[in-house]
This record gives sequence, structure tokens and C-alpha cells, in this order.
Amino acid sequence: MLRRLQSTRMSTIRWSQRNSGSLAFATVDPLTMSKNKPHTVLNLVGGEWVKSEKTSEEVDPLNGNVFMHVSDTQVHEITPFVDSLARVPKSGLHNPLKNNDRYLLYGDVTAKAAALMRDKTVEDFFVRLIQRVAPKSDAQARGEVVVSRLFLENFSGDQPRFLARSFAVAGDHMGQMSHGFRWPYGPVALITPFNFPLEIPILQLMGALYMGNKVVLKGDSKNSVVMEQMLRLLHHCGMPEGDVDFINNKDGMTMHKLLMESEPRMTLFTGSSRVAEILAKDLNGKIKIEDAGFDWKILGPDVGDEDYVAWQCDQDAYAYSGQKCSAQSILFMHENWVNTGLEKRLEELAARRSLSDLTVGPVLTVTNEKFQSHVQKLLAIPGARLVFGGKLLEDHEIPECYGSWHPTAVYVPLEEMLKEEHFDTVTEEIFGPFQVMTHYSDSSLDKVLEACERMEAHLTAAVVSNDVLFQNKVLGSTVNGTTYAGRRARTTGAPQNHWFGPAGDPRGAGIGTPEAIKLVWSCHREIIMDEGPVPSDWSVPRAS
Repeated sequence: MLRRLQSTRMSTIRWSQRNSGSLAFATVDPLTMSKNKPHTVLNLVGGEWVKSEKTSEEVDPLNGNVFMHVSDTQVHEITPFVDSLARVPKSGLHNPLKNNDRYLLYGDVTAKAAALMRDKTVEDFFVRLIQRVAPKSDAQARGEVVVSRLFLENFSGDQPRFLARSFAVAGDHMGQMSHGFRWPYGPVALITPFNFPLEIPILQLMGALYMGNKVVLKGDSKNSVVMEQMLRLLHHCGMPEGDVDFINNKDGMTMHKLLMESEPRMTLFTGSSRVAEILAKDLNGKIKIEDAGFDWKILGPDVGDEDYVAWQCDQDAYAYSGQKCSAQSILFMHENWVNTGLEKRLEELAARRSLSDLTVGPVLTVTNEKFQSHVQKLLAIPGARLVFGGKLLEDHEIPECYGSWHPTAVYVPLEEMLKEEHFDTVTEEIFGPFQVMTHYSDSSLDKVLEACERMEAHLTAAVVSNDVLFQNKVLGSTVNGTTYAGRRARTTGAPQNHWFGPAGDPRGAGIGTPEAIKLVWSCHREIIMDEGPVPSDWSVPRAS
């Protein structure tokens, strides 16, 4: 079965560096990565690709064979990275008053990179590379690559300097003018997760570079090969090789030490809420966070387009095996939807998912033991029941270090969910193909809103209703940063055309839009020009 799977997912691409000039940047062939030909992921520091003293062995998520050696930088090796950041002034590599030709440089680099990624060979290269290290269906992997390319197209040409657009306000007298500028931080750090090995790091990285910062980038060792190849593509397109340092480390301790010693002016962290809170304290608040999301969807009382809504619920909960920070974690179904047989529809849709086409696959951060234990805890709640799933996948070679289970849903009564002894268990995020379901009526909507209020994470949400009064009631009582409303509402969506990020936390980060880039990667600087004639009565005391 595994051989058939590999043949199916790889047969659509045939390339080599020898016969494809568009892949001149690449140093890895996603088709041939194996225990016989493992790829070594290098570090990048000060414009030089280097290998650390040690490497970690990374296994193929589908068969457990070692297919990559990734630089495992140790604490005593961080000095070049610390020195590299220390050479960057607080005013950045460029700003509106210094080296502003670099805005044009990045507009050109971005345009070239976008054009290169439009090449079908390059697109397929990144699709297959993502599938090797973060198994997801062709549609999911290709969507990640396409969104990344669209972002680059959006910010090519003059767009980098438009991001730094300033404003002016007339002063109190002739010759005085107040100017507001978007100013870089200078040395910054970017830490990204495993689940979107291209999209999240490239969108955040380019935003940081547009604003004039020097970046040290740390991804997850399991799939940092994707950004290694993307950095080589950017260099190929003209990006200065010293603008980004790239560090790999298996356990995260080295990166933590690097942050403590280099003291970047700003750090963007996407990942676990627990780690985010640790970093927020250790970095004295100089951080922006996009942490975990226990994301809710509320189906309103107005039923319609039942097949479509069921399909979207299945996509939100189980696409990429539920390993999206925006995945549907809990589904609140109005009793009108229950009466349509929605649960049965969802069970049928989930049953179509298969390892053979990667519509379900390895779960990279939750073990089978953790999954089974969580299901049992939920089923111990009075009135809870298994809606579907709950079983492990069969006939596969996924290694034990990764999870492998069928799409699963557990029903928990709303009244029981809200009890103090159950709420934390019900709202614990299981980063895999798993969701909680519950029912409500017109009279219990306030209890649903109470549950939304008590949740800690406020990333994405959906209000599936065309009833304007219902929409306003729910939207006006909740805070999730990216919330879809209407019959087509979802929790998962590509962020190349809208803001994506949490709300309700001043540390919350955004991604994908000019507003997000300005918020995360620049600060406000006010410069007041005062060049007018000195007043004759300058010595008279004034209020200010």
C-alpha cells in the first residue's frame, strides 16, 4: 500500500536539476529523499551556508525511514548568529530615510520569486517537498504553495515602499511639520511551526524584510527543508544573502539561548500557547504571538444548503488531518440542524477520507496514546457519546512517534461542557482529525456564547447563518480575530486576501495583509521638523 501511495503522490512530477533551469536554486530532489539518499539541511549565517557539528535524524512520516539529516545547532555554536544580529543597528537595514533603494530591491526580488513560483515545475517541486515532510493531499499542499505565490505577487513592485508610507500633519507655525513613519526594529527573530512549512514562514519573513529588518529564522526541524529551499530561491532572485540567518535545532533550547543572548528587538512566534507564554516573559514582552486555536463554529437556526454546509464542516475539521491552527475544534449545532441528519452526513464525508490520497495522514504532534486518552476522558462525561471514528488507521507504516487515527467526533452535552470540572477537558486542543460536537436551542444560545467567552484561544471562528440578527448577536458577543459569517462561513481559509490572526490580546500577531505587516514588523516613529524663523519673543515663558 505504501509503495502505491508513493507512486500516486509522486507520479505527477518528473524533474531534475540537469534538465530544468527553473530549478537551478534547488539542492534536493523530493522524489529521491530516502534512507539511501538522505538530504542534509544546513544553517545559514552571515550569508554562508554551514553545517552544525551535529545533525538530527528526521524520519519519513509515512514509513519511519530516516530521509533527512538536519543541522542540530548546539548552544556553544550560537556565537556567529549572535554576532550577526549584533551588527544590525536599531534603525534597520533600511528605513524611509536610509538605504531606501532597498524597498525597490525587495519589490524586484519579490516579483522575480513570484514569477518563478508560477512556473509549473517550481510549483510542483514545492508541492511534493511539502508532501514529503508534512503529508497532506495534493489540493492542500498546492493551496499552500499558491497562497504563498499570490502573497508575493501582491507585494511585488512598489508595494514594499508603500508599506512604509508616512503621513504629515501641519505644525503650530511656519516651518513646523510633524511626520509619522513606519520604522523597522532592526534585529528580529521569527519562529514558525511545522504545519505550514512554506506559507507561514514566507509570509512573515518577507513582511519583516520589506520593513527593513534583519531576520533570524527558526522553523521546525521536521520540515525546515522547505524554507531552506525557499531561501535558496530568494537568493537566486537577488535577495542579499546576509539579510536572513537560518538556524536549525531539534529541542529548541539553542534557539532560546540565542534569543536571550542576542536580545532581538522583536520576535514573532507562531505555535504552542505554552511556549508563547514562556517567551513572552523571557523576552520582556517584546513579542508578537499567533498561538494555538481552539476554534468554534456555530450553526444558526436558519437551515439551508445542507450538503454544502456539511462539506465545509468536514473540510474545516479534517482537511490536512486537522493540523491547521484554524481547524474546526468544536461544532455548536442548532437543533434545527440536528434534525436534518447533519451528524450522519458528516460521518459519511469523513469515511471518504483515505491515507491513499493523504486526505487523512500522519499526525505530527499528537501520539495515538494521547488521542485515545483524550477520547476516553470525554466519553466519561455524562451524556457524552462517540459520533464517529475513535479508531486507529490500519494497513500503514506510520512510525509510532506520530499519530494515526480516523477522523473522529465526540458529542458532549452543552450543560455538561460548561461545568467547571469538564470545561478544560472539552476545550483542550487536539491538533489532529478530531472535533467536539454539541447541540443547542434558541433558549440556550447564551450558554453557547458563555462557552465562547470562557475559551482561552481566539484565533478563528465561523457563524453559519444568513440571519442578520443572529449574526449580530454572536459576532457582537465574541472576539475571535478571523471570523467568517454567512451560509458559506468556515474556520479555515487562505490568508492572501484578508487579515489572519487572533484578537483580544495586545500581543496578537497578524499575517497576510499590509496592516498585519505594519503591526508586526514595524513601529511608529514621529519626526517633527521645525525649521521656521525663530520668533522675536522667544524668551517669553510659554505653556509648552
